[in-house]
Amino acid sequence: MKTLHLKVDGMSCGHCVAAVKKALEAIDGVHSAEVNLDPGEAIVQGEVEAQVLMEALADEGYEARSL
Repeated sequence: MKTLHLKVDGMSCGHCVAAVKKALEAIDGVHSAEVNLDPGEAIVQGEVEAQVLMEALADEGYEARSL
């Protein structure tokens, strides 16, 4: 299982954190996602490519990049 670290821009509150977590955990191959408002990061465990995660977050209105 891989661990991927993403920098997520555009989160400003707890609702944003919940939305990002939900979007990530809905992706096939994601085992778990931990999202932190400060410093604006997500740690994802699973068998999925970073690009798939970034595209899912873009669909939700957040910009993400791999760390």
